[in-house]
Amino acid sequence: MTSHPDPELSAHEQDVYSWQITVPGHGDAGQMALKGASVLISRVGGLGSVVALELAAAGVGRLVLAHGGDVQPSDLNRQLLMTHDWIGKPRIESVERRLKELNPRLETLCLAENVTAENVQGLVAESDLIVDCAPLFEERLLMNREAVATETPMVEAAMYELQAQLTTILPGRTPCLACITPHSPPAWKRRFPVFGAVSGSVGCMAAMEAIKVITGNGEPLAGKLLTYDLRDMRFLTIGIQRRPDCPVCGSAS
Repeated sequence: MTSHPDPELSAHEQDVYSWQITVPGHGDAGQMALKGASVLISRVGGLGSVVALELAAAGVGRLVLAHGGDVQPSDLNRQLLMTHDWIGKPRIESVERRLKELNPRLETLCLAENVTAENVQGLVAESDLIVDCAPLFEERLLMNREAVATETPMVEAAMYELQAQLTTILPGRTPCLACITPHSPPAWKRRFPVFGAVSGSVGCMAAMEAIKVITGNGEPLAGKLLTYDLRDMRFLTIGIQRRPDCPVCGSAS
């Protein structure tokens, strides 16, 4: 993954990332892979804000960010890139401002819209990897279809109340989202009960999945689904299979 035009590390970057460069299997090569990567994050709210923060902090070179609407008071329990003084102003502007404060070297492509059938192709074309953080299944399924069509890896993360789940989709090798959830659940709504600490927990793990796919260091949750419930700290990882009749990836090789 080499979307960034200059993946070489400066002396300053060597210093900033010195603690993680010493992680076994990472080194300068892994750090340059992060700098050379472009990652799409759909919605930069309770889940996506943490993903974006962690990837910006880790040194990913470019983030493609799609999130519509203005900051609301109800965002502030979990959306860590939003601030009280930005209430009533565009969310995506707060997101870009906060990320650049953390990492001024970060390149961003920001869209003040949510993912739609009209923009999904262009957004995915700008990306080496997708992290799906959308609250609505319509958006998730759109990105899944485009990820499979373009063979773009996608980290799929979700939460509800005190529960969360995570998997990594490698098109042609693993089940896609439509294998697991072929249709949007009829009763699902955009607003649902959640603590920010729950979305933050799965956001950190989703960021780590993205880092593993980009650098090749570690084993991502490919063909595996991690589920957990923080109410009693139960964690479970299960194997998942591609559906031969899946309308999205059933004919993928």
